[in-house]
Amino acid sequence: MTATPPLPPEALDRLHAAVRLREGGAAEEACEKLLALSATYPEDPLIAYQTGWAHDVLGREGAAVPFYERALAGAEALDVEDRHGVYLGLGSTYRILGRYEEAVTTLEAGLVAHPGDGALTVFLAMARYNTGAHHEAMSALLALLAESSTDPGVHAFRKAIAYYAEDLDLVESDG
Repeated sequence: MTATPPLPPEALDRLHAAVRLREGGAAEEACEKLLALSATYPEDPLIAYQTGWAHDVLGREGAAVPFYERALAGAEALDVEDRHGVYLGLGSTYRILGRYEEAVTTLEAGLVAHPGDGALTVFLAMARYNTGAHHEAMSALLALLAESSTDPGVHAFRKAIAYYAEDLDLVESDG
């Protein structure tokens, strides 16, 4: 795959303006601007990512997928934070669309690229739940809870929660 050429300054300015619109609550206007940019620069992964995100914000998950997929295909050109966002955006979008296996695959790849990430772990657990992998989903959530919770009650039982996360089906004999 050939590297995507850098965006000209004018295109970067338009991209940043559209992102500010989305962040400011003007998602529809942002989406329109991003679609225009995407038509001009269809291979740019950052524009594709931001266009997918704008569609997601508007509840247009089905329309977001091709943009996220295009962004993922060029993810090596993205910075770490944007790559993370692509994995999370595409994986969670697949999940909400009922494309559970694709969600699991995408979110697992995200965790390979971003080990230990809490958001990816949670969305992967939801996708695993949807595929019927309840044990794996619950174990991942318990491990994350034991590791990251600041709740005093959880903190007091952190070791036990982490232990059970390893083997939820463990039953101790009484003798």
